[in-house]
Amino acid sequence: MQIVLTRSVAEFAARAGTYLAAAPERNVLATVTEAVLAHVGADDRGAEDGGSNPYGPDAATFAVGLDPAGDEVVAAALRTPPYPMLASGFGDADAAGGLIEGWFELDPEVLGVSGETSTARAITAAWARHTGRQTELSVSEAMHDLTQVLMPLEPPPGSLRLVSVAERDLLVQWLRQFSIEAHLGDASRAEVMADLGIAGERIYFWEDPQPVSVVGHAVAVGDVTRIGPVYTPPAYRGRGYASVAVAMLSQRLLDGGASRCMLLTDLSNPTSNKIYEAIGYRRFADWEEHRFLPHSGAYQ
Repeated sequence: MQIVLTRSVAEFAARAGTYLAAAPERNVLATVTEAVLAHVGADDRGAEDGGSNPYGPDAATFAVGLDPAGDEVVAAALRTPPYPMLASGFGDADAAGGLIEGWFELDPEVLGVSGETSTARAITAAWARHTGRQTELSVSEAMHDLTQVLMPLEPPPGSLRLVSVAERDLLVQWLRQFSIEAHLGDASRAEVMADLGIAGERIYFWEDPQPVSVVGHAVAVGDVTRIGPVYTPPAYRGRGYASVAVAMLSQRLLDGGASRCMLLTDLSNPTSNKIYEAIGYRRFADWEEHRFLPHSGAYQ
């Protein structure tokens, strides 16, 4: 596999855009790419001016894997600090090893990888070989998709509506709590998540009559839209709010032109997996995040 690394999101999108949009397993990489493009701009100034990139203070790193002839993209990876690397298609040990060797030239501070199980494990093993350091599995998730919504038979009262700018403080508070519970690692990014969701009209409250749950979605890639975040504060749990909010938002997105919706669930949380299955989501792939430990053996 030929591997091409770049700091230019425009170059990466031009090369890898079709590959990323071709399969729902790559949707996370595709939506992050679209978000970075939207905030960097057509002149790609974010390659030097990391401040224009809301995903991190430093320049992002991108990579594409090409077939032996160099004609077709068969793998892709990216990282927007402070988040882990996102990758797809590097399930082969040799390909993962080549990626890690080149990646260290541009981004030696990478602290982990997140991706489809085979790719995440291959890159983690390559990193361990390259550095001699230890790793640990931090999150195991399942990817689900839906083409037809099964509405809850006895939905709770309330309605779904967009979060307003005036409710930003409450939204940020809830997204911080969500980040902590979901082991996202950096609750300070809640303000960015809130601002992007409100500005893009992609984040909603379920209210009964006050806000009791929050649900959002990413930008659409092709005809696939990913649901997330989904969060209900502990005081309001067990009443079906998240189920009906996700069901209603999924139906809106399908009615708006999406051919399918998708979401990721933490496999350690059987409740979320059960409620999404009940409204029509079906598991189609697995996803893992691995942490790369420093020499001390303690993740920082």
